[in-house]
Amino acid sequence: MPPLPRAVLLAVLAAVAVATVVGVVLLWPDQHRADELKGSVGFAAEGVTFPEATVDKVLPVCPQDGPDSEPDTSTPCGQIRATVADGVDQGTKVTVDVPPEVSSAGLTPDDRLVLLRTPGAEGQPATFGYFEIERSSSLWLVTGLFALVVVAVARLRGLMALVGLGVAGLVLGRFAIPALLTGEAAVPVALVASAVIMYFVLYTTHGPSLRTSAALAGTLVGMVLTAGIGWWAVGSAHLTGVVDDGGRILSTFAGQVQLQDLLVAAVIIAGLGVLNDVTITQSSAVWELRAAGPGLSRTNLFTSAMRIGRDHIASTIYTIVFAYAGTALTLLLAVSLYDRSWFALVGTEEIAEELVRAFASSIGLVLAVPATTAIAVLTVPGPRDTLTW
Repeated sequence: MPPLPRAVLLAVLAAVAVATVVGVVLLWPDQHRADELKGSVGFAAEGVTFPEATVDKVLPVCPQDGPDSEPDTSTPCGQIRATVADGVDQGTKVTVDVPPEVSSAGLTPDDRLVLLRTPGAEGQPATFGYFEIERSSSLWLVTGLFALVVVAVARLRGLMALVGLGVAGLVLGRFAIPALLTGEAAVPVALVASAVIMYFVLYTTHGPSLRTSAALAGTLVGMVLTAGIGWWAVGSAHLTGVVDDGGRILSTFAGQVQLQDLLVAAVIIAGLGVLNDVTITQSSAVWELRAAGPGLSRTNLFTSAMRIGRDHIASTIYTIVFAYAGTALTLLLAVSLYDRSWFALVGTEEIAEELVRAFASSIGLVLAVPATTAIAVLTVPGPRDTLTW
């Protein structure tokens, strides 16, 4: 018969698993309603299509003269000449105006563009405009390289991590996003989706064991703490969740979505990867310390593992903060142009939202370390037990 802490751990994880399944059933979205909402916002006018084109020539960026000077129209500039590659106009030569950043993006002949084709009035030819650079080939290439490197270095565990990543995408795409769109409570949806992902990812990647179970329990604790702290921080700061076009589109066309709760859900999901990293490392540290020091008392084992955890916390906090700073780098540069101090601007919605995300995730992460360590120390074989994995 296993010791009481191990039995309690497994019983709690089983109960949470059952609650997660019940949550999935109760929160499962109305797929018909979700499909209707997905097509409720028109992307372009009726009849407009988006054919691809092959770049023939990129004209230089137009010179930036003073605000009162007349533009020089004698030399063509700021345009791309291309050949339509598909659709009814395949083979047609077109010239489209492009923003300066596109002209200077390093495009060369044979690169691909996506054009915006507007049908002409009766008897008139269609007109073409620039829409975006076609990037799918490069994205597939970097995705394949990523998968190859992961499998080559981590082998079976890397392969299982990729499988887990695919399952996570499936859970978010088939359950979480449709449920959020149809107005289900955002925080429960995020917690249920995160629990499904963590159960699958941890057990398939690291194998079913007490070590993995301790890490899973610590992850679940961290998720709940992050949700609570995020909910309090968003409400306390009176964040609206409307800071970009995405928020404005949701508030206009999907009024059933509570944007404040959606912000809390984003905090929960955004912290999953780092939280999983910290908890599995702490659990593994406890087991390895026990193997290296079979005579250590549980108190000394906890103390030793927490020394490792504190080092991990210090480095992981940088990871979270710098990750958010990197994604908000354009915003930070734009804000620095204003004639107000950083302290005066830190309370703006855009900056406050990033700070709440970073700090709420970090607090949940930090508290998950001692929680995971304590769970692992209680369930690892004792000083006189025979080590079994």
